[in-house]
Amino acid sequence: MSLMGHRVKVLPYSTFRLNLSVTTPYNADFDGDEMNMHVPQSYETMAEVKEIMAVPNQIVSPKDNKPVMGIVQDALLGVMLFTRRDTFIEKELVMNLLMWAGYEEDKFPQPCIIKPKPLWSGKQIFSLIIPKINMEKGSNSIDVKDDSILIKNGELLTGILTKGTIGSSSGGMIHIIWKEKGPFETKEFMSKTQLLINNWLH
Repeated sequence: MSLMGHRVKVLPYSTFRLNLSVTTPYNADFDGDEMNMHVPQSYETMAEVKEIMAVPNQIVSPKDNKPVMGIVQDALLGVMLFTRRDTFIEKELVMNLLMWAGYEEDKFPQPCIIKPKPLWSGKQIFSLIIPKINMEKGSNSIDVKDDSILIKNGELLTGILTKGTIGSSSGGMIHIIWKEKGPFETKEFMSKTQLLINNWLH
């Protein structure tokens, strides 16, 4: 995993940039690390990079069958704050966040608070980008701390998402989505999570 295939988007300046979630398998930290970039020269090599080495195919490690990538840094902290019980969002911001996350479906939830103005909970909005998976973690009884995670058919019903749930832990959301929906849907979920949460933090 110290050599992975990335799709290039040409941007200004001479430093190449990576998604933060990809730095873990590279064992990259931010103390002056340097990396080398190789450009495939033949069609055979391009096919190998695309089909074997591509980042989505490396999300779960073949060594111990657990994810090596997950939501990290700002997005991880943001997800925890976003899915708390007391996080409510107004319609204008909801629409902006869904635009950033590339949300294109017709369904849109009813606001959980109607008066004095319509408000949506963070759990409701985050549920819109979760694939149709089921997950149960914890005692499944309604508790004060909101520790028990319950996701039914892609809807986050209870629980605050933390590192143990949405990070690179075995049996977490990333692992379940990768097993049930495949590597590229997992990549899409991680990308949408980062876009949604980082723009909410802004």
